[in-house]
Amino acid sequence: MMNRFIRRSLPAAIALALSCGAAMAGDHEPEGFHGYVRAGGGTSNHGGTQSCYGLGGITMAYRLGNECDSFTELGYTQQLAKAANGATFVGTFWADAYKNSSDFGDAKLGVSKAYIEAKNLPFMNGGIVWVGKRHYYRPDIHMLDMQYINMNGTGGGIDGYPLGAGKISYAVFKDNDFNTTDPATGRVIDSPSALRQNIVYEGLPVNSNGTLDFAASFISAQGQDKTTHDGWQMSVFHRQAKVLGGGNTFGVQYGVGPGTGINGPCCARIGPSGSTLLGSDYTRLRVFDDIVIQPTRDFSMEFVALYQRDKNGKDGATTWTTVGTRPVYAFAENFKLQAELGVTQLKSDKTPGTQRLTKLTIAPTISLARDYWARPELRFFVSYGKWNEAAGKAVNAFNNSGAVYGSDTSGVSYGIHMEAWW
Repeated sequence: MMNRFIRRSLPAAIALALSCGAAMAGDHEPEGFHGYVRAGGGTSNHGGTQSCYGLGGITMAYRLGNECDSFTELGYTQQLAKAANGATFVGTFWADAYKNSSDFGDAKLGVSKAYIEAKNLPFMNGGIVWVGKRHYYRPDIHMLDMQYINMNGTGGGIDGYPLGAGKISYAVFKDNDFNTTDPATGRVIDSPSALRQNIVYEGLPVNSNGTLDFAASFISAQGQDKTTHDGWQMSVFHRQAKVLGGGNTFGVQYGVGPGTGINGPCCARIGPSGSTLLGSDYTRLRVFDDIVIQPTRDFSMEFVALYQRDKNGKDGATTWTTVGTRPVYAFAENFKLQAELGVTQLKSDKTPGTQRLTKLTIAPTISLARDYWARPELRFFVSYGKWNEAAGKAVNAFNNSGAVYGSDTSGVSYGIHMEAWW
């Protein structure tokens, strides 16, 4: 089954990339120490721990003043060896820790990156060969903390090989790589693992300061019975630079079966393998536009609009729509006032009514500089959530502090928060 799938899917994907024709799919940190951290604490009008407002399920929440977790990832990149002809071997190792509360406490430390790249190979024309565990092609909508595509995993490939007007990357990953055994006999019964092929073609010029990216995943189930299924996804992104001092991304994505990312690693992602138990009746369609502008030295703003429909033969369709904005004004070199307003709607064929949630945050901020992406930031925030009765159960289930709102349809939380990357 796997070999038949590879023979069917790989030539078609390569043909697509060739017909299209920059950036590179993988993260390529310069040498040195790098990382990310966010943490904070607060309370709500019901007392106790900070409340956060979201609908859960297939949705993502607006994050300013609305992150009730703690997360960090830290690592180092170092040249390990250099050949006489100039080829270099560069190693990267990162660890991360996550806790679904304001205190890292006993958060488990894990390995998020451990890979080696071979660079400056004379036969690769600037392309990079790599093997290991890594972050891979994961652009995001920052305001939603949503990596709309994410190809992280353990594997290997060729990254950023010049082809036509853009660059092509090809990688193979092994997802969910373990076997299911019979506890009585120890015999291997089945496996949820999947072989995932990713092809990314980036930087195809289509208009002034505008480019197209194409990203495809082809997923081959490794299970031994007929309950597991293959899948695929295709994504196209138009990236427009120099828009009022910022940039715009418009994306269209479609996935089938495990290619939807459903029941996969995390957070509405398309790109990694979802559950191989999902058949071809499971589909995910997403259309979005995300723009960040910096028209003046002191004013910046992000705006997002997104539509997503998940569908399967058993449950019908679930549709998520959202519109939001985050305006930021810098009153001084190290002081900003931020606001964030997001309106989210979730409709499912399985449940009556349409869930609606509005979240508004005001956050005075101490920042490194005036621009939108300047970090670190130290924030004081006040967040207000308003939802309809149909959303009450979902909001209570999403809230870290528990079902404190009961039958209420609004709430307020406030606290402090910090975010940094370097």
